[in-house]
Amino acid sequence: MISVIICTYNRQKYIYNVLKSVAENELPRSEYEIVLVNNNSTDNTEQECRRFQDDYPEVNFHYCVETNQGLSYARNCGIRQSAGDLLAYVDDDATVNKEYLSTYARFFADHPDAVAAGGPILPVYETEEPSWMTHYTRQLITGKLYLGDKEREFPGGAFPGGGNACYRKSVFDTVGLFNVELGRKGNSLIGAEEKDLFDKMTTNGMHFYYLPNAILYHIIPPHKLTQDYFDRLTYSIGVSERYRTLQISPKKYRNRLMKEAVKWGGTIVLWLYYAFRLQPAKGNKLVAFRRNVTRGLLKH
Repeated sequence: MISVIICTYNRQKYIYNVLKSVAENELPRSEYEIVLVNNNSTDNTEQECRRFQDDYPEVNFHYCVETNQGLSYARNCGIRQSAGDLLAYVDDDATVNKEYLSTYARFFADHPDAVAAGGPILPVYETEEPSWMTHYTRQLITGKLYLGDKEREFPGGAFPGGGNACYRKSVFDTVGLFNVELGRKGNSLIGAEEKDLFDKMTTNGMHFYYLPNAILYHIIPPHKLTQDYFDRLTYSIGVSERYRTLQISPKKYRNRLMKEAVKWGGTIVLWLYYAFRLQPAKGNKLVAFRRNVTRGLLKH
C-alpha cells in the first residue's frame, strides 16, 4: 500500500485541491491512504481538510497535528502515522496527475531493489513568469525538475524533489528520519533536509529513479516572484548548507566552500553570456543568487 503524506502549514487556499487530485487518481482507493499532517496552521486548513473528508468519505484519510514546528518534524510524523510500505510525499501547494500513484505502485512492484523514486515537478504560475527567470533561477524558485520522458536512474548528484518523492518505508530504518535541525519552520526558508537524506542514502549504496509519468504541478503564487522572497530564499540556502555540512564534519564544510568558489566561476561566465545577449537582468539575478548563498554559507 502507498501512504501519501501531505505536510501542511497555512495553505488553506491549496490544500483541498491537492487532496482532490490524489483522490481522483486511477489507483484503486483500497491500495492507498492519505496522511495529512497539519503543522500548527492558524488559518482554515483544518476546515478544508474536513470538507474534503465529507466530499470523499470512501478515501482512507487520516488527519493529524504535529505540534513541533518544522517540516522535518511533520514529515517524520507522517512516517510514524503511515501504514503503507511505500511513502509518497506530495507538496501542499500542488496537484498531481491521474497516473501519479499507479506509476509509483507499478515501478516499485517491478523493481524490488529500488528504494526511492521521484517524478517531474512542473511550475504553474498564478501570474506570468518574470523576464529575469532562467533555467537556474526557475529550478530555485519553482523546484522545477524535468529529466525527459524516459525512466532512468537519477544522474550523479541529482535526486528527487522533496515535494514529489516516494520511498520504501525501510529506507528510514536504514538512514534514519529527516533531520529536524533542517527544513522549513513556519515562515523560515531553511531547507536541505531532502539533500541530507539523499546524501545518506547514496553513502549507503542506495539508488533512486526518475519516473516521468509521476507528475506534480507546483503552484507558484506572486509573492514567490518578489525580490524579498528571492533574497530570503537564496540566503537560506547558504545557511542550510552551512548547518548541514558542519553537522557532518568541518572538512565537509570546507569542501562546500571550495565548491562555492567554483560556482562563482560558472556564475561569472553566465553573467557574461547574458550580457552579450543583452539580457542583463538574467545575469544580475544569478549574481545576486550566488552572493546571497555565499553570505549564508559564511554566516557566523
